[in-house]
Amino acid sequence: MTEKAPDDGPATEAPTGRRAAPAAPGDRNQSSSLRRALAVLGHVRDHANGGRGVPLGQLAEELGLNKSTVLRLTGPLLDEHLLDRDRETGWFRLGHGALRLGQAYLSTLDLRSVAAEHLRRLQREAGETVHLTVWESPGIVYVDKVEDETNVRMASRVGSRAPAYCTATGKAMLAWLPDTEVDAVVEAGLRPVTAWTISDAERLRADLARIRTRGYSIDDRENEPEVRCVAAPIFDHTGEVTAALSVSGLISRMTAARVRNLGPVVSQVGLRISRELGSDRQPTEAPPERKR
Repeated sequence: MTEKAPDDGPATEAPTGRRAAPAAPGDRNQSSSLRRALAVLGHVRDHANGGRGVPLGQLAEELGLNKSTVLRLTGPLLDEHLLDRDRETGWFRLGHGALRLGQAYLSTLDLRSVAAEHLRRLQREAGETVHLTVWESPGIVYVDKVEDETNVRMASRVGSRAPAYCTATGKAMLAWLPDTEVDAVVEAGLRPVTAWTISDAERLRADLARIRTRGYSIDDRENEPEVRCVAAPIFDHTGEVTAALSVSGLISRMTAARVRNLGPVVSQVGLRISRELGSDRQPTEAPPERKR
């Protein structure tokens, strides 16, 4: 396979065995200009002033560039509608070309594909069964499962459904879903599945509050009497919780102490998957209805 030399690095060996010629000064300048143009685009994205945009002077000052350089760099971005400039104020904001790029990226995303390697890595690290579920009120649907063939197999299967109130992934999603979804789950009934199932609405709501505080949920034998699970939410590009992942195992291996140790690990994996789905939301952020 042909190797490509880094843009600004030293010359590399050409496929024929001859040394490739170093990049021409003009190539390096273009690469530098591209990086600075991308910095301008990123700055406008992150400092939109409530959608009004960013003034030219602010861009120049905060990026350490002079105004003429900023204007030169924004030219191609304006041409491609990645940036737009207000005719009255002259402020820069993202253009509809950026939206088209975002939509094109989102159209290539598939939850299972994005999460797959993360789930496999987590399974190897934890040595227990890992699940991926999505919300289907008032419960959850298993959409992926990775397990160690040497351990006792979990009863769950891809495509099956389970109640939200007594599963770790269900509670991980409920904790960040609107109150209306919690109400729907309560109204559907909190039938005790095991002796440890939380079947009281107030206790469930209190548990959801604890989950939001620590960033992960625990199913302590609430769905299967010999199984403990720890789960974390997954957010999509809109910031909405749409899925969750969990680590599940027999209580002989998944002790309370081990669950506490795994909790932050599972939460971080959920964050990484969320980032790849385009989310910048933190799991400790409550839904709007619950913010005070």
